[in-house]
Amino acid sequence: MAREQLSPEEVVMGEEVNNVRLITLNRPRQLNVISSKVVYLVAQFLEKWEKDDDAELIIFKGAGRAFCAGGDLKMFYEGRSEELLMICYFPDDSCLEVVYRMYWLCYHIHTYKKTAVALAHGIVMGGGGAMVVPLKFSVVTEKTVFALPEAGVGLHTDCSFSYILSRLPGHLGEYLALTGARLNGKEMVAAGLATHFVPSDRLHELEQRLVSLDSGDAPTVRAVIEEFSLDVRPEEESILNKLSTIDKCFCGESVEEIIKLFEAEASIEGNGWIAPVLKGLKRSSPTGLKITLRSIREGRKQSLPECLKKEFRLTMNILRSVISGDVYEGIRAISIDKDNAPKWNPPTLKEVSDENIDRIFKPFSAELELPIPSDEESCRWDGKYENSVYSKAKETQ
Repeated sequence: MAREQLSPEEVVMGEEVNNVRLITLNRPRQLNVISSKVVYLVAQFLEKWEKDDDAELIIFKGAGRAFCAGGDLKMFYEGRSEELLMICYFPDDSCLEVVYRMYWLCYHIHTYKKTAVALAHGIVMGGGGAMVVPLKFSVVTEKTVFALPEAGVGLHTDCSFSYILSRLPGHLGEYLALTGARLNGKEMVAAGLATHFVPSDRLHELEQRLVSLDSGDAPTVRAVIEEFSLDVRPEEESILNKLSTIDKCFCGESVEEIIKLFEAEASIEGNGWIAPVLKGLKRSSPTGLKITLRSIREGRKQSLPECLKKEFRLTMNILRSVISGDVYEGIRAISIDKDNAPKWNPPTLKEVSDENIDRIFKPFSAELELPIPSDEESCRWDGKYENSVYSKAKETQ
């Protein structure tokens, strides 16, 4: 079997095995977090292989104990610059570049033309989920842990998840986005966030079978995965067995109303699970919570391109500290000083005005919006960062 490994020392490894292509996120010590280089390399491989008639099946996997723990928060923190944020429209170059590249890549992952499989073993958080959930086949294990913790650190549910979560049953999407609740592999399958559950001790064997299959025929790929997969259901204590309570509370029109409804349910016998969730919710960034709820609600009526453009805008404005610097304070408290004692500004939900939330959702001028390319083959991969107005502005500084 011809096996050509590309970029063996890179943060992303690409392999070509006959008609199969493999992408391995290769920063195991950093839990395969996403950097600008990671996104750049993944996009390069995907574009090359989509145009390659010999490439039929794409397999995503992560090195070590994580598939991908999301964006590199320390990179964003180190990229902050008070002087830059005051005088310039854009955040630090490295942060801007990874944001642009990631949202542009998200569109291509959602609309990829070849059969793709994610072997999502271990941690799958934030932007890491954007390389799992949209794929034709997403395989999880008993060691998979999925979460979207962005709102808790002053960010928002990003990387196409305002589109994905808003399409989950009832108000489960709002719950996952606002609380950062973790789901295990069984729960991901039950919620529709993964397609198959395979025991971790059989994952490598599955990978080898898919490689030897040497085909991207979707029914055939599905049949092979199903040879290894198990029919699973969430455990009795799973949050997915509490959807009636979640729907009753997270249908609220505002974060304040949601918390009020949740507090009322917490007083009912048998609802002891609510107290720790409620505690975490109240410790999260008030600004991040309000932005996230509005984004999910808008996502219900938006197309994928509309969601991605909106999320790009939100991320840019948050990194610019347009209405609050909470994202940097959240990262400091969790990842830098690790004191878990963020000082939010403003500190309460009441003090986060609707006018400020409107500001952060305001559309950019046309040339600054994220370009979503036409799905026509000839221009499908247009709009790369290096050809964008952002890159050109960087060159003239």
